[in-house]
Amino acid sequence: GSLITLSCLSHRVVCQVISSAVPADTIQDNGTSDSSWITRLENNYGFYIGLGLAVFSSFLIGSSVILKKKGLLRLVEKGGTRAGDGGHGYLKDWLWWAGLLT
Repeated sequence: GSLITLSCLSHRVVCQVISSAVPADTIQDNGTSDSSWITRLENNYGFYIGLGLAVFSSFLIGSSVILKKKGLLRLVEKGGTRAGDGGHGYLKDWLWWAGLLT
């Protein structure tokens, strides 16, 4: 058989070819076709699923920032110490927690 040397950054591998490969058209199909519903869904709608997930995650991240900011502004209106000045009053505000959990 032939020897093939493969090298990468930290390893060197030598492979020996024992026999030639059988052409793909002569291989027997064992009946396991790739027709699961998940694969068909990804093939048909994969782009749209990814796009929908990206838009939905952007919506959640944006709403999270807005809710936390509104909670901090409500704290300032009530006369509480700002978080940047060492205050922890925002931890008692449900709106800030809703933004954090979003």
